[in-house]
Amino acid sequence: MRDDLLDPPAVPASTPATFSPTGTPRRRRGRRRATGGRHFAAPPTSRRTPGVRQGFRPEVQGLRALAVLMVVTYHIWFDRVSGGVDIFLLISAFLMTLTFVRKAEAGTPFGLIRHWLHLFKRLLPAVAVVLLGTLGAALVLLPRAQWTLVLEHSWASLFYFQNWLLAAESVDYYADTSVASPLQHFWSLSIQGQVFVLWPLLFLGASLAAKALRLRFRTVTAVLFGVVFAVSLAFSIYETNTNQAYAYFDTRARLWEFALGTLLALALPYLRLPRILAVAAGWLGLAGMLSAGYVLDVEGEFPGFVALWPLLSAALVISAGQTGSRLGADRLLSWGPLVKMGDLSYALYLWHWPILVIYLVFRGRDAVGPVGGTGIIVLSLMLAYVTTRFVERPLRNLPKVEASRVRTLVVIAACLGLVAVPVGAVQQVMRVQAANLIAEADTQNPGAYSLMAGFVDRSTGDSPPIPDLGSLKGEWGALAGECEGEHAPDGDANVIRVCAFKPAVGTPSKEILVIGDSHVEQWVEPLELLAERHNYQLTTLLLGGCNYGTASETRSAGCNSFNEAATAYALKVKPDAVLTMATRSDKKTSAERAVAGLPEAAAVLGEAGIRVVALRDNPRFTFNMIRCVEEHGAESDKCTFPLSEKLAATPPVPPAEASNGALRFVDMTDLICPDGTCSPVVGNVYVYLDDNHLTTTYTKTTLPEFEKRFHDALR
Repeated sequence: MRDDLLDPPAVPASTPATFSPTGTPRRRRGRRRATGGRHFAAPPTSRRTPGVRQGFRPEVQGLRALAVLMVVTYHIWFDRVSGGVDIFLLISAFLMTLTFVRKAEAGTPFGLIRHWLHLFKRLLPAVAVVLLGTLGAALVLLPRAQWTLVLEHSWASLFYFQNWLLAAESVDYYADTSVASPLQHFWSLSIQGQVFVLWPLLFLGASLAAKALRLRFRTVTAVLFGVVFAVSLAFSIYETNTNQAYAYFDTRARLWEFALGTLLALALPYLRLPRILAVAAGWLGLAGMLSAGYVLDVEGEFPGFVALWPLLSAALVISAGQTGSRLGADRLLSWGPLVKMGDLSYALYLWHWPILVIYLVFRGRDAVGPVGGTGIIVLSLMLAYVTTRFVERPLRNLPKVEASRVRTLVVIAACLGLVAVPVGAVQQVMRVQAANLIAEADTQNPGAYSLMAGFVDRSTGDSPPIPDLGSLKGEWGALAGECEGEHAPDGDANVIRVCAFKPAVGTPSKEILVIGDSHVEQWVEPLELLAERHNYQLTTLLLGGCNYGTASETRSAGCNSFNEAATAYALKVKPDAVLTMATRSDKKTSAERAVAGLPEAAAVLGEAGIRVVALRDNPRFTFNMIRCVEEHGAESDKCTFPLSEKLAATPPVPPAEASNGALRFVDMTDLICPDGTCSPVVGNVYVYLDDNHLTTTYTKTTLPEFEKRFHDALR
């Protein structure tokens, strides 16, 4: 689902380049010989030199069209990625290199400011249209819980940092990646936009170096981008092997793909394949392109060395050029409708992904069939045509705008403003709504207070549940301060990455240390309120997906290292108590189990006089509880389950002697699933923020009972 199509870079209108500002072939004036619906600058019986030359290369345009069709069909029907994004990164660098090489060798100034203005004036109008269309569709068709995601991704897409946002989310345990963003396909446009700024600077540096050293620009450029290729590829291989999810979106791990396109453009004048070899190279490259997505795990293995498969395949097709043979792959790629499809490729890519994602979410499906998929493609083509015909081309063909930097800048600013204003306005409205809900929470949203003795209901019954669905990212317990000085963990900072601290006023009456995963983090909010009441010093050591205990084969090596370091930290600071999790529930069954190694870890801490308070896990579900409420309502049977189906009848707590009496158990289940029923909303407060995590808005309403049970455990 992470495969993208990018339009080639713009070419300044003043340069006699092969491609127009859109990357669309510019038809040259003069006589052309028509053969089979194709246009050639030379008789089709003669072999054309596949080097860098001025003239229309329809096979490259057809290559783009074929790649976008691969991307679209793979996304819609095969739930895979095709490797097409890598091909387009190569093509974009290839075309950009042709432009700057011609300028350098003709002695024409690069005009970088004009180049960048022209480029983003070309790219941003379609981006603005798609972002506005996606935002409007999201507000109408998507659940409110997803609006924040769309709004945040709109900013990231508009300003070309979507790849870094997705890279951070890919390694963020707390990021909700259960539903794809309708704008996540902008990650590759972001990478390309960053390279569109970097590459001209490198060309300028090569030009200055060539003049200073009295060397050919082409030679210096080849050396420079050869180094970029080697360094980036080595880094890409390393990061893909160590952190593939992050590497997929990392610009640094993709630079070598652009560099390969640059090196291909520099080498083409010297690649003169005999016709028979050119025909073979074209078909071999085409077969490699089409097969990569089926053979390779593009999403799981890219962008490491395996990405050479589609890239070298595309390079073979480009190197083969126009063979002049009726048997050549270029004859297929030069087919009129395919070439025309290339004109729509940029807009088609921009539209197809948001349409697909919104359709799936709105219909509550995980996949589309032949009819639905065909409908998505047809709608995408229609919107792509309208966007190209009535937005891209008119702005591209306005001479007064093209001739003026100020007017070009006005177009760019207008595109940015058209998106920024509504996105910012919707975010502000959502913030105001959330603030209004919080202001009324004491009377309208009692949460767990409604379950306690003596509760008097003062709500009017017409207020929505809290937290506001646009504020779910704030529903994670977190302390504001960082562990510093004597409170900082020793050793490798990569082992304990999240250490937060809340000091007491003066001398603390107790010191509490929280160790574990996101399920103990859920209780940091009421624990912090308790600490403020009693002047406790509070520290948290957290690692997502890692519950606390001695080393176990059921945990990852990183988790075992974290737990070892956490135990050492506890023995160093000697808190009065450690809070952690005692059990782990299961999403599909009631097969609750004890946390491995916890009694042994508690025994070690107990010998140092540290009490260990362990919480019972909350029920987990196979679906997102917030979305269930939005789709079916809080009272729906689809969102409510008997407690007996979610947790064991008797909690699997180890006997006291297993920890030498150091481990104390606390069960808050009766407040999470009152009267033996697990509901998504209690006391007009959302209990869950996803399929297994509690909202801190709800857990803090358990404060009176949490405080009582926690203190009972310390006695």
